[in-house]
Amino acid sequence: MTDRYESPLASRYASAYMLNLFSADTRYQTWRRLWTALAKEEKNLGLPITEDQVRELSEHIADIDYAAVRQREKEVRHDVMAHVYVYGKAAPSAAGIIHLGATSCYVTDNADLILYRDALRYLREEVLSVLQNLARFAERYKATPTLGYTHYQPAQLVTVGKRATLWMEDFLSDLREIDFALENVKFLGCRGTTGTEASFLDLFDGDTEKIDRMNRALAADFGFGACFDVCGQTYPRKVDSRILNALSSLAQSCCRMAGDIRLLQHDRQLEEPFEETQIGSSAMAYKRNPMRCERICSLSRYLMTDAMNAPLTASAQWLERTLDDSANRRISIPEGFLAADAILRLAQNVTNGLRVNEAVVGKAVGEYLPFIATENLLMEAVKRGGDRQALHEIIRKCSMEATARMKEGEECDLLKRLAAEPSFGLTGEELNELLDPRLYIGRCPEQVDRFLEKIRPALEGSAPGAAEIDL
Repeated sequence: MTDRYESPLASRYASAYMLNLFSADTRYQTWRRLWTALAKEEKNLGLPITEDQVRELSEHIADIDYAAVRQREKEVRHDVMAHVYVYGKAAPSAAGIIHLGATSCYVTDNADLILYRDALRYLREEVLSVLQNLARFAERYKATPTLGYTHYQPAQLVTVGKRATLWMEDFLSDLREIDFALENVKFLGCRGTTGTEASFLDLFDGDTEKIDRMNRALAADFGFGACFDVCGQTYPRKVDSRILNALSSLAQSCCRMAGDIRLLQHDRQLEEPFEETQIGSSAMAYKRNPMRCERICSLSRYLMTDAMNAPLTASAQWLERTLDDSANRRISIPEGFLAADAILRLAQNVTNGLRVNEAVVGKAVGEYLPFIATENLLMEAVKRGGDRQALHEIIRKCSMEATARMKEGEECDLLKRLAAEPSFGLTGEELNELLDPRLYIGRCPEQVDRFLEKIRPALEGSAPGAAEIDL
């Protein structure tokens, strides 16, 4: 509908997978799957539930009458009980045993844990895709000299590929954070209104082993290896903090990389993909704005600030539970996942089509290389019998003069000035021989090779194809 607000994350940025995962259908069908699984496990443990009732529940997982749910919720002001009521209308033989022994958080929290786990797994694959793109890029340009920057001022040479490994190191850290979050997403199970399982003590006549078997079976039904050891009515909201922290970490890495690309695109050294018919500016037709990287940075700022919601909520949970988490979590966590998905889709697209303008890169290297090489030139002149302190002063004086000339828009003439100094002891030809950029990149190619070899096992496996992403 065009007369209603729609989140841009849904209408413009996020993937079909993530939109489906956090859709009403997936969420409320998961609730019904949880109710069906609970009935099945309770039947298996001897409660008066029949196979026909479980079968009828399983046959009506997808046919949700949302209009009836909305009407019922208006009457009872309780979303879970509205769904219980409507589910019972669809499966009348089982209406009396739906939600038996459970509290609302059995479906709401367990469903959230299932969705978050699946979303983290999907994001992990997207991070792998970015890393695989960058690995190919780093390998290709591992020995291509480029000007390094500290404080965004020209510094010693690095290589284009080595710089990409700095971005990769960040993403590997994010991968570890996602894995840690996944390892610590456990199932809540069916634990009762304050986490004491008191209702099941009554249902199972005090047989605590049956309660444990039920929760283990429920966890296994949904692919979890364990339940939280203890809980109140909800799962620990620290889980949400851990998850949003991992998403924020992703945003930080993507924003850092995109920011670097934006700076280098300003100098025309690097360029993000630009389509043949793409318009860079409505007024300036010649422009090639880095709009994808700008969008990455923009969405990343949103996600990094969104991550504050979870710790604020986790720190304010009173005793066994409070409901001031619900409305916040309903917005902040799904939107956080959608934002992370959008950012990573953009990052896949950019890293898959990142262009290096090698002529521009080489020109920048050539302009600053005489200054970068001065220490090596000094050492060579000393080896030929020169006085180190006197030579240092010659270099300092000539460098200042050459820099002043460059500030007037002239080319760098440092080598000519040094060659013209008789006491420096090196001819112009000899100076030029010492200006091969490959002499000044240190161990960059070796560092790239060793890094890629070390992380290769982590990069193995499938990942979404960035080339197929239309942005």
